[in-house]
Amino acid sequence: MLQCKRVVNEVLSTVDFVAPDDRVVFRTCEREQSRVVFQMGTSDAERALAVARLVENDVAGIDVNMGCPKEYSTKGGMGAALLTDPDKIEKILSTLVKGTHRPVTCKIRILPSLEDTLSLVKRIERTGIAAIAVHGRKREERPQHPVSCEVIKTISEALSIPVIANGGSHDHIQKHLDIEDFRQATAASSVMVARAAMWNPSIFLKDGLRPLEEVMQKYIRYAVQYDNHYTNTKYCLCQMLREQLESPQGRLLHAAQSSQEICEAFGLGVFYEETTRELDARRADLLARTPEEVGESAEDISGVIKMAVKFDRRAYPPQITPKMCLLEWCRREKLAQPVYETVQRPLDRLFCSVVTVADKKYQSTLWDKSKKLAEQTAAIVCLRSQGLPEGRLSEESSSLHKRKWEAPDQDPGGPRAQEPALPGELCKKPFVVLRNSEESSLEGRLLYTSVGTGQTKTPEDPLAMIGSHFPRVKQGAGLD
Repeated sequence: MLQCKRVVNEVLSTVDFVAPDDRVVFRTCEREQSRVVFQMGTSDAERALAVARLVENDVAGIDVNMGCPKEYSTKGGMGAALLTDPDKIEKILSTLVKGTHRPVTCKIRILPSLEDTLSLVKRIERTGIAAIAVHGRKREERPQHPVSCEVIKTISEALSIPVIANGGSHDHIQKHLDIEDFRQATAASSVMVARAAMWNPSIFLKDGLRPLEEVMQKYIRYAVQYDNHYTNTKYCLCQMLREQLESPQGRLLHAAQSSQEICEAFGLGVFYEETTRELDARRADLLARTPEEVGESAEDISGVIKMAVKFDRRAYPPQITPKMCLLEWCRREKLAQPVYETVQRPLDRLFCSVVTVADKKYQSTLWDKSKKLAEQTAAIVCLRSQGLPEGRLSEESSSLHKRKWEAPDQDPGGPRAQEPALPGELCKKPFVVLRNSEESSLEGRLLYTSVGTGQTKTPEDPLAMIGSHFPRVKQGAGLD
């Protein structure tokens, strides 16, 4: 979550938290904003607070999972691993309580002894959390082990904050009325239902369980409407089918490799096609709102100077880009290096970059297919706004045609360029001189120092030389 950016998804009317690799890690919507509690696994107080602040305006509460016994959680010091480190528990919860404006809760498992368990929960209570959920099993116990209702009851009677009883699925909770029976057996303020709710979410309906087929159909419709990843949809449906996985429908589900195939397995093929067309139409409508190229820059209310431009590689000489021109100009003017911030739009996976130069921000209103292209267009906006050359073939000269470390009156082929390096000097950079020529718009000359002899040479085939000495360097890459 720390890597994620918050993105408003206008197609789905959701708020998405999107990772750099384009995965949606968490998706929510306005309808559930006052209901959903965000549970995190963490082993660090400051990182936990950073995540809480990222999501707090889109959720009703923040919870820390201190009960998960799975290795993927405990090996990182999270989940049930925290139960042996009360100091860390206290720091995480206290930091969250003080640093976020949402209610903070946590979920734990019981410790080997009742005395240690009571000592821990009382320490947790003093952090100021709003409630505590207690799974009535020890860290090493699994669902086949009986849940300890008596321990949960003792905790409930010892604390003044609400206690949420957990762990009653299957043995205690099979229908709605069982939820209240489990609450009374544990003297808890409320009950958390996990596995039984996955098996059939209608367990929360007071008028009784709905037929599984009806529940699965409704779930699949939600999954398609909110673009749930098919592997997650498939997993949840398998949990619902359970013993029916070997049925014809179960085998179709098991073989499904897309949301469309899942829908077809449950007779919802037409629904999938209609919903997909509707979502595609929304995307097309939103994309049609992209500003057309206007040619003049303008500053919006956020202070970003914008211009509708695109970067066309064919309009520039080899090895010359607007980013290079902008960087050279900043160095010459003794300004800080340009800083690029790039985001990706989930709608169509296009990129937009904002470059900051001398405390001013510049951005193209046109979105690009890659992060690199987006950064180049941002650099173009900055250069054009400042009336600076951007290195195009049509321009008379470029700031890059003379490197900043080359004296203005020095002949590129003169004595300094030919001066031999000292023997044994290892880290000489290739010295590249770019200049205009009547015969060619770009002429490159490359000199290199032989480490063994200290002699400076001009290779007949520079790229071949670079490739032989630096096999991992691609054409156009800089050498350091």
